[in-house]
Parts: sequence; C-alpha cells; structure tokens
Amino acid sequence: MLTDIFLIVIGLALLIAGGDYLVTGSVAVAERAKLSHAVIGLTIVAFGTSAPELLVSTTSMLQGSSGIALGNVLGSNIANIALILGITALIRPVPVKINTLTVDVPFLLICSALLIVAAVPGTIWRWEGIVADLLLVGFVAGQIKYSKNHPFETEPEPEAKSGKPMNLWLAFLVIILSLAALAYGADFIVDGASGIARRMGVSERVIGLTIVAIGTSLPELFASVMAARKGETDMAIGNVIGSNIFNILAVLGITATVSPITGTMDGFFTDYVWMMIVTSAIWLFLRTGFRLTRLEGIALTGFYILYIVVTLFPNSIAILR
Repeated sequence: MLTDIFLIVIGLALLIAGGDYLVTGSVAVAERAKLSHAVIGLTIVAFGTSAPELLVSTTSMLQGSSGIALGNVLGSNIANIALILGITALIRPVPVKINTLTVDVPFLLICSALLIVAAVPGTIWRWEGIVADLLLVGFVAGQIKYSKNHPFETEPEPEAKSGKPMNLWLAFLVIILSLAALAYGADFIVDGASGIARRMGVSERVIGLTIVAIGTSLPELFASVMAARKGETDMAIGNVIGSNIFNILAVLGITATVSPITGTMDGFFTDYVWMMIVTSAIWLFLRTGFRLTRLEGIALTGFYILYIVVTLFPNSIAILR
C-alpha cells in the first residue's frame, strides 16, 4: 500500500512539471512554424498527452483485457470534457474560435457516433480500425492546411510575443521530455491507484472507466490547466478536443488494427450514452457566447462527479442507470 501511494506522489510531481514545460515548448513551435496555438493544441499537445491512453489500451488488448482498453477510452473522453474543461473554465473562461465550433467539435461528435455504430455489433474489426486511422490523418492534414491558409489566426497572443522565441530544436526537445514526464507520471499513478483498487476488489470495467481513465487523462488535465494559467486558452480547448478525437480514431483504431476489440457492448451501453451527452453539452455550451464560462465549468465538473458516483455505486442512483 505504501509503495502504491509513493507511486502516486511521484506521478503527480512528474505531471505538474511535464504539463508546464509542454505548454512552453508547444507555444514556441507554434510561433516558429507560423501555426495557430489551437492547431498545436489539436495536434502535438493532444496526441502527445493521449499517448498514455494508446499505450494502456494496446497493452490491455494484447493481455486480453478488452474491458480496460475500451473503458479507458470511454472514461477518458468523458473525463477530458467534463472534468478537464470544467476545471479549466473555473480557472479562466475559455473563448472559442469559429473553426473549433463549426469543424472540430462537430467532427468529434461524428467520431463519437461512428464509434457507437461500430461497437453495437459487439466487435470493432481491423478494417474499421484502419478506416479510423485514415480519418485521423485527413483531420490533421485539414487542420494544418486551414492554419496555413488563415495566417491572421496564427499571430501569437500579446503576452507570448515578449522575449526571444525558443530555438525550434530546443522547443522539440522540451516537448519530448515533457511528454515523457507526463507519460511516466500517468503510468505511476495508474499503477498505484490500480494496485489499491484491486486490493479493494474493484472490477476491471470500473477500473478502466475510472482509475485508468482518470490516470491517463491527467496529462490532458495538467497541460490544459497550465495552458489556461498562461492565457493559452486556444491550446487548452484544442488539447481536449484533439485528445478525444485521437482517443477514438487512433487509440481504438490502432488497438483494433492490432487485434479486433470484442465485447464492445458488454456493460458499456450507458457509458456510450454519457459520452454522447457530455460531447453534445460542450458543443451547446460553446455556442452560447463563443466561450465556456465558469458557471458552465461548474456544471461540467458536477456532471463528472455524478458520472463517477453512478459508475462506482450503480445501485445508489438506479433510476439514472
């Protein structure tokens, strides 16, 4: 038990440091490459912080634990929006650009719906995984093209213009080291928390939806919080939306390509519903005033607390199940 607690403490320290330096390095890359901070958030930051989900899901499938693999993605997507964007909005209201509202979030909704369609038969096959990966490549290419064609949106924020920009090679080194710190930090926390949970007799599905999902979402949480504190709200929301798209198209896509994901409807039906509800809610919230307010952040955080309670204690709120 003491070893598990120690792992959690070390993991948190790595996450805090990694999240801070990841934002610094990513802003430098955005300025050097003339890309918008939102696009950097949707690509480099989002994909990097989603690496733990990819590693956990792929490893779980190879070990025959499809419940943890699928629960990890569903739980992470719910946590990314409800918990991470909720906390981020509490720190600082999050404005949104028109492209995020009209392209990125609707694309996430489409991906979420396609995931449910693929999961209903009970198995996500290899060909579906390959299609998902191709969709991701097209999405990233479209984001980069849009940013290049709209240079007026790529100007650095006023507070980011001060001082000499970091060298590009140094910025990439900072990003790589930061992502490594985030990955190891999340891994330590998942190992520690899972060890404690298993000693308490918690099921594989619940571990995947809660402990593993939250643990692998911690990189997104700390990256988004640090971005919000530094005024990089475009990067904060891009990180979350991009991570959720990556989780569906790449994490499950690559996992299904390695081995078809079976049992996709075994006890997960309500979790698909929760994921669609929270994804639809963030789209509706952002449409009102083109920003995520602190009040909406409170609502999202409360939604996530309710989800965790219902998942851990299904009989306590049976009417919602």
